[in-house]
Amino acid sequence: MSFRPFTSESYAGHDRADAWRDVLSAVGLQPASSSAFYDGHATASHRNAIGVALTRVSAGSQGVSPLPHPTGGLPIVLLPIEDGVVLRAGGSHRIVPAGHLLVLPRNGDWSVVFQRDMRAIVLSVTPDALHGRISGKAWFGEPRVVAPGGLAEVLSRLLDATARTLETLADVEWAAVAHSLVDLLLTFVHQLAGPASDPGSTSTQAAILHRICQTIERRLDDPELAPAPVAQAEGISERYLQKLFEGAGDNFTHYVRERRLQRAWADLSNPAEAHRSISEIAYRYGFGDSAHFSRTFRHRFGLAPREFRQQEAERAAPSSTASGQRGWPQDALAQLRAQPAAAGVRKIVALGAVPRTDACRNDADQSHHHLSVEASRVHWGYFSRTLPPQAEIGSGDTITIETLTQHASDDPERMIAGDAGAEDVFAWTRYRKNVDRRGAGPMDASVFGRGAGEGFGVHICTGPVAVKDAQPGDVLEVRILDIVPRPASNPQYQGRAFGSSVAAWWGYHYGEFLAGPKPREVVTIYEIFASGQAPYARALYSYRWDPQTDPSGVVHNIYDYPGVPVLPGTIKRRHAVLDGIRIPLRPHFGVIAVAPREADFVDSVPPSYFGGNLDNWRLGKGSTVYLPVSVPGALLSVGDPHATQGDGELSGTAIECSMTGTFQVILHKKGNLAGQAFADLSYPLIETETDWVLTGFSHPNYLAEFGAQGQSEVYANSSLDLAMKDAFRKMRRFLMNVKGLSEDEAIALMSAAVDFGVTQVVDGNWGVHAILSKRLFEDTP
Repeated sequence: MSFRPFTSESYAGHDRADAWRDVLSAVGLQPASSSAFYDGHATASHRNAIGVALTRVSAGSQGVSPLPHPTGGLPIVLLPIEDGVVLRAGGSHRIVPAGHLLVLPRNGDWSVVFQRDMRAIVLSVTPDALHGRISGKAWFGEPRVVAPGGLAEVLSRLLDATARTLETLADVEWAAVAHSLVDLLLTFVHQLAGPASDPGSTSTQAAILHRICQTIERRLDDPELAPAPVAQAEGISERYLQKLFEGAGDNFTHYVRERRLQRAWADLSNPAEAHRSISEIAYRYGFGDSAHFSRTFRHRFGLAPREFRQQEAERAAPSSTASGQRGWPQDALAQLRAQPAAAGVRKIVALGAVPRTDACRNDADQSHHHLSVEASRVHWGYFSRTLPPQAEIGSGDTITIETLTQHASDDPERMIAGDAGAEDVFAWTRYRKNVDRRGAGPMDASVFGRGAGEGFGVHICTGPVAVKDAQPGDVLEVRILDIVPRPASNPQYQGRAFGSSVAAWWGYHYGEFLAGPKPREVVTIYEIFASGQAPYARALYSYRWDPQTDPSGVVHNIYDYPGVPVLPGTIKRRHAVLDGIRIPLRPHFGVIAVAPREADFVDSVPPSYFGGNLDNWRLGKGSTVYLPVSVPGALLSVGDPHATQGDGELSGTAIECSMTGTFQVILHKKGNLAGQAFADLSYPLIETETDWVLTGFSHPNYLAEFGAQGQSEVYANSSLDLAMKDAFRKMRRFLMNVKGLSEDEAIALMSAAVDFGVTQVVDGNWGVHAILSKRLFEDTP
């Protein structure tokens, strides 16, 4: 009766198909064909009792069919929870919207196809749970589709609520819920077992209804949409059209209204649509009267549209007194203005000292590139597969990339003034802001009113850089050859380097103050001494954040938007802070990322399989990070430069300092990965001279796991426990599949010799890293 989670991260690629088959078989399902298995990220939450199994699954596009069950039992209930599915039965097919219940016989020629991602809740009740009441009875031979409403809606809501709390239910609580599910399902199938007309019973009826539903989807914005013209276009009578819907347990008017409401619900819950008014959304889906839309929406979902939108925005906001998330999560933005290609990107003869590998081209073919920083060459607060490359390089090429810290505006005199690149990026007056979008939120700042992009993502990233011939499934090796601080250009501080750290409201400490005022945010400015035998940082002064008014007139009571200029007369400096303390430098880039595949625009704060905001100080000079490529060209971006950081990044930031890095980028093609330590890579893998460093996250691919709401859900569901489990699973997999150990050997070695550490607890998707010393294997063949 215990909770059993599943993640594909635990398994090597060649083991995932069998492991996934076991997940499906627990609820009476199997892959629809041997070639249909999705060999990517998949998760499942599973709970079973005697004869009762409930699973919430998340995976890629695929089909499922019944696993033959000789002893019968109640039909399988499948609830698609995000996207619609295609039900294939008896040679016909039918589109079933999300939220409709599929009641599926345990045997038969049917399959359910998830054309996008697979997100569903599945309930299986076998005769063991029925205590002889209906054992062996065949309820019906064909699948049924039941629209929301009545007992179906009660069952749907109970399934959803139970699936969301599977992990936290005690055994006795789960037993009670399982018993209730059996009783409710019995009543439900008794209702369905009576005579019914199913439009899926003939291929002709199913095909006609399928075309009608497609027509409706295309014309949802037409307020005059009615049965007669739809029937006429299909060449059938209006009465026959209504009979088709009646056979599906629905009617034309209800179906159209439900689809319109569901589409409006999705837009109102999506921060990417926050710039659209409620009236615009209503009109978009055929509601000519916004007042009627509001009443209908409230009746269907229990909240008025405005209240629902506010609730969705607040749901992702932190529980502290701060007004919003650092890098507030979102799904996707409709458009991003095209940025011009990088003019003046230099290409010069390759450096002779570049190390060679089999994946590199000949020295004569290698080139060095330089990507300087300016407003047109950065993207601020987000990653995107749609961004135009600012440079293109080949495998084995080297590239110098200039990066800026988003915290330079904490002391503009030291970190911006006189620096042409920094001044261009940070330029902001009441009339113009050179980089207007700062974050992946709406441009009109309609949620929190902070500014364009809302600060839903905060890092200044230079790039992206396209890698020739890179394709999904390849691995990108990024070697960090050098990192140097960016010196000040202000004549008053010429040649010196400075950085900033912020103890901010998103920090782990924020609810734990001993002294007043509570709460508070504190900025500390450091000078960076990078030369000498023991480079270090020394604090110059600190100040408490007081409300700052940005050049556009917006007042920022907390540190909630990147790049707000802090003018000297607006703060009270405290000197002699950290007096006499030298903090050793660990220069590194907090953000090294390739573009994710799942969404067009992704908040830069939570890290994931694509890299991103890793915030691991081991990514310094001499180290390498391997990243799985998921979009053509890879689209590599670098940013969030740090002078130093402790594991955990407890207060919310490291010592943020603009840096310039030199990298060698090597492309490893998918067909040549066998036998490499980075074969079967599904996460950022760091290599240093002495160690392998595996990166674990609370949610290794939150975009795939949570779907459309992933960028909200990850903030609300991260924990060190989950991150530790992920790091353990990845290290076990690494030791078994790369180093050839058995599972027992891997666990023994981890406990004796692998160091697990907290990477960060402030980036939305918390991190734990596992460090494996290469010295352990010096005597192995």
